[in-house]
Amino acid sequence: MSDAAGSSPARPAHWWQRAWVRYGALCTLLALSGLVILALVREQTGTQGFLVGLGLAVLPVPLLIAAFRWLDRVEPGPWRNLLFAFAWGACAAALIAIVANSFATRWIATATADPAGADTLGATVVAPVVEESAKAAAVLLVFLFRRRDFTGILDGVVIAGVTATGFAFTENILYLGTAFGADQVTGGSGIPSVTAATFFVRIVMSPFAHPLFTVLTGIGFGISALSTERQRVRRVLLPLSGLLLAMGMHALWNGSSALGEFGFLAVYAAFMVPVFGLLTWLVVWTRQRELHTVRAELPAYVIAGWLGPVEPHALGLMRARRIARRYARRHGGKQAARAVAEYQAFATSLAVLRHRGRLGRARGDFVQREGELLRELWHRRAVARPALEYAARATAPPPPVLVWHPGAAAYGHIPAQGHGYAYGPAYPQGHGYEYGYGGNPYLG
Repeated sequence: MSDAAGSSPARPAHWWQRAWVRYGALCTLLALSGLVILALVREQTGTQGFLVGLGLAVLPVPLLIAAFRWLDRVEPGPWRNLLFAFAWGACAAALIAIVANSFATRWIATATADPAGADTLGATVVAPVVEESAKAAAVLLVFLFRRRDFTGILDGVVIAGVTATGFAFTENILYLGTAFGADQVTGGSGIPSVTAATFFVRIVMSPFAHPLFTVLTGIGFGISALSTERQRVRRVLLPLSGLLLAMGMHALWNGSSALGEFGFLAVYAAFMVPVFGLLTWLVVWTRQRELHTVRAELPAYVIAGWLGPVEPHALGLMRARRIARRYARRHGGKQAARAVAEYQAFATSLAVLRHRGRLGRARGDFVQREGELLRELWHRRAVARPALEYAARATAPPPPVLVWHPGAAAYGHIPAQGHGYAYGPAYPQGHGYEYGYGGNPYLG
C-alpha cells in the first residue's frame, strides 16, 4: 500500500478560518464602530459643531501620517496595515474609550457622591488605562496576524503612531465641536473663543501627544519582535512594560491641568518635549541601523549572484534610494518607480531576515520567506538594476587622488621621509566587493 493511500486526506479549513471571513468580520466591526462613533459625536456636538470640529481636526492628520511614513521608508509596510491602524484608532478605540470612560466616571460619581472628584479621577486614571489599552489592541492584532510585516522597533512605532493619530482625530472632533457649541451659546468668537484656545492646545501645541504615548507601547512590541521564540517571558513583558509607560505618560499629561495655572506648561516643557526629542532620536537611529544592516547583509547575495555588485551600496543609503527612484520615474514612468521602490523594500526585508537568522532569531519559515523575497527581487531586477547602478555612480566616493612628492624613488612607493607618489585614502571595503586603487568600479 502506498503512502498516499495510507495517509488521511487534509481537512478543509473551517469557515471561520478563511481569509475572506476574517477580513469581512473586521471590516464590518470597524464600519459599525465608525457609524456608532459618528452618531455619538454628532449627538454631543450638533451637526454644525461636528462639521467645524471635523474640518479643524483633520489638519494635523496628513502631517502625522507623512511623518510616520517617512520613518518607514527603509522597509515600508503595506498600506493595508496603516489603513487598519488608523481606522481602528478612529473608530473602534474611540468608541471603546467613550463608552468605558463615561461608564466608569458615572460609576465613580455615584459611588463617591463627588462628581468633581470623579471627573478628575476619570481623566487621570481611568482614561489613560482605557484609551491606551484600546489603542494597543491594534498593535497587538498586527503583531499577531501580520507577523511578517512586524519585524522591529520601527514597525511598532509606525503602527502605534498611526493608530494614535486616528484616535486623536476622532477625539479632536469631539473637543473642537463641543468648544464651538459653547461659543455659540456664549457668543464667543475670534482669538478669545473657546474654539481658538482648544485648537491652539490640541492642534498646534500637542498634535503628537496621543502618538507619543502609544509609540511607547509600539516600541515594547518592536523590541519583543526582535526576541527569539524561546524568550517567551521577554516577549510578553516588553509590550506590557511599554503599555504601562504609555499609561503613565498619558496620566501625567492629563493630570497636568490639576497642577495649577502653569502646570500644563511645566509638564509640556519638562516631560513632553524631552521625551518627544528622545523618541525621535531613537527611531532615526533605528532607521540608520536598518540601513547599516542592508549594507552588511546583502553582500552575501552578491556573491551568490542574486544581486549586482553595487547594489548593497545603493540600497544602504537613503540618498541613493531616492536617486534610483527618480531615475526610474524619468526613464520608465510611475510604474518603473514603483517597481524600484518595491525592490528596495524587498531587499531591506531580505537583509533584516538574514540578520535575524545569523543571530539565531529566525522563525521556522526562514527558508520559505527568503525564497519568496529573492523571487520578488528577481522579477523586478530588469527595471531596478539600471536605476540602482546609476544611483551607485551618483553617490560613489571620490576617486583616489594622485599626489606628487619631489624626490620620489619609485612610482607608488612612499619613502620614509614622505616623498614620492602616493595615492589618497583607499575606498572602504566590506560591502561584499572591494574597491581597488585602479579607479572607481562604479565608473567602469
